[in-house]
Amino acid sequence: MSDPLDQQCINTLRFLSVDMVQKADSGHPGLPLGAAPMAYVLWTRHLKHNPRNPHWLDRDRFVLSAGHGSALLYSLLFVTGYDLSLDDIRQFRQWGSKAPGHPERGHTPGVEVTTGPLGQGMANAVGMAMAEAQLAARYNREGHAPVDHRTWAIVSDGDLMEGVTSEAASLAGHLQLGKLTCLYDDNYVTLSAGTDITFSEDRAARFEAYGWHTVTVADGNDLAAIDAALQAARAETARPSLILVRTHLGYGSPEQDSFKAHGSALGVEDVRKTKRTLGWPTEPDFLVPDEALAQFRQAVDRGAHDEAAWNERMNTYAETFAELSREFESRSRGELPPGWDADIPVFPADVKGMATRVAGGKVMNAIAPRLPALTGGSADLDPSTKTALKGLGDFNPPPPQGEDEQGSEGGGWSYAGRNLHFGVREHAMGAVINGFAAHGGFIPYGSTFLIFSDYMRPPMRLAALMSLHVVYVFTHDSIALGEDGPTHQPVEQLAGLRAVPNLTVIRPCDANETAVAWRVALESLDRPVALVLTRQDLPTLDRRRYAPADGLRSGAYILSEAPGGKPALILIATGSEVSLILQAAERLQGEGVAVRCVSMPSWELFDALPQAERDAVLPPSVHARLSVELGATQGWRRYVGDRGDVLGVERFGASAPAEVLLREYGFTVDNVCARARALLDGDGVQKS
Repeated sequence: MSDPLDQQCINTLRFLSVDMVQKADSGHPGLPLGAAPMAYVLWTRHLKHNPRNPHWLDRDRFVLSAGHGSALLYSLLFVTGYDLSLDDIRQFRQWGSKAPGHPERGHTPGVEVTTGPLGQGMANAVGMAMAEAQLAARYNREGHAPVDHRTWAIVSDGDLMEGVTSEAASLAGHLQLGKLTCLYDDNYVTLSAGTDITFSEDRAARFEAYGWHTVTVADGNDLAAIDAALQAARAETARPSLILVRTHLGYGSPEQDSFKAHGSALGVEDVRKTKRTLGWPTEPDFLVPDEALAQFRQAVDRGAHDEAAWNERMNTYAETFAELSREFESRSRGELPPGWDADIPVFPADVKGMATRVAGGKVMNAIAPRLPALTGGSADLDPSTKTALKGLGDFNPPPPQGEDEQGSEGGGWSYAGRNLHFGVREHAMGAVINGFAAHGGFIPYGSTFLIFSDYMRPPMRLAALMSLHVVYVFTHDSIALGEDGPTHQPVEQLAGLRAVPNLTVIRPCDANETAVAWRVALESLDRPVALVLTRQDLPTLDRRRYAPADGLRSGAYILSEAPGGKPALILIATGSEVSLILQAAERLQGEGVAVRCVSMPSWELFDALPQAERDAVLPPSVHARLSVELGATQGWRRYVGDRGDVLGVERFGASAPAEVLLREYGFTVDNVCARARALLDGDGVQKS
């Protein structure tokens, strides 16, 4: 590093980070010491951003996938002028700090996504690059480019080891995402040892096989080589780029190249030694030389200039393409356009009915033409999950001239296509749609069978943590899917989903509840929503006889009432079991039992109601309550009480026709009635 100012700026980043970790006595100093040069070159020479407006739509997206190196990101945000003060970073990892242990979206200005679980950030970056490509394909016109930005990430050995990265990188290479660049902090060390004991493959060859452009930088301190590699990545338009930068974990410290520098503070004496080795004053801590700060703060004027120029271009764009401009601006604000729900069907009563997955597909296709932000797909299952958007094209690079451009849904292949094809990659699907949502301008969805939601638990949890507006469409929701057997039959998945804070789970009972569920999902701007749908047909209830399906908005509602509104027994069910309790209620009422039936499609929506409204549905004075659901019973006691009963599935499923399974597992009118009678006898309730 021949330029003294460059050296000073890089060491500023290094030692702000080291001092943060040392003051907290907690954190990861190794990555910032080794990766600061590549971060410096990227942030000062290539990254398009406006520190005073972190939400500018056409900014480049930067993801620190190696979230344990958060101190480096906070140093970058502070010195370039984001709303993060020196006092804030002095409180690194402390209660209430704007500099938490790993980056958190919505908590620290300038942090695009919450990272920490390795691999997630890189897969999020793939989603962001896909989002940019789809927006550009829809809105850019010759001579007018309202969407023209790049996605950058810093990734680690651990990121590249995680399976989600393999899934996402394979997809990115196939999709030819030329505006995606990942800087790989190739330091040969993980938290517990050197990579030689676990990770000896040729990473460049691996990514080339995925269809990536790769560049190797032999010395992580060679700024000219890093800059040249980034320039080469910018010039490569048909492939994503991986820049393998050979760095040294804990560079300059006594523990350089040792796992001991990875996840613990260096210690007071080793901090002093490191500063002396790299020519940095040992006092004071958190030193930011004026010259270095001035160099970094050029980002403020540069960002303001770039955004102002973009605003001028947008004014011209609005004059030339008024309708497109209005749509683009509405999407950027996260708004639902007027009339988005005008074509949602109302399904007529039908004893045979339809599967809620089928109803969901009809609702989606009624909404999609009026809601351009809706985009998504499945993990190779859209014929079964019914989630294809007909006639709206497939997201894929256009094929070579002369080859078939029809696309699977008749809308052609292009980046404007709104059907995303993830292949058999549930984990990547979850992380990629998080990237779409975090990018902005989209309401993304991902679909698979409920049993395979287990493969995407980490990104679902992160979506809830980030309050991202994503929709999960989970079909084949119980043992009633039948012959495929226990490997494909969900039992504990509903309970697991309901345990995630800030995730709304909705299991509708028929086609009309499904339509309302989609409305709720699209209106839930501050959280992810999981729709849990059946494979088998369900009766479409006659809403003249039963309460309107809009009751779903309350999470639980009285579907049918006891005479005089005074129930002796309350039957509660979700999804496909609602029609079962209605049949049981008819029999019990014929025996003189006053029965209330409650459809309870969403615990989360119900729990959000005031206590008085919940008590109106489940009166505390009625102790005879029976819940009926084709899943694990965990959590149901809170609704049925200690004197109630739960009918569920407490063992794995089996391979058999659905009607046989339902009989063998006790989901019959006879068994529901028997369990209900036992409750009534125990409560001393007399028939009328």
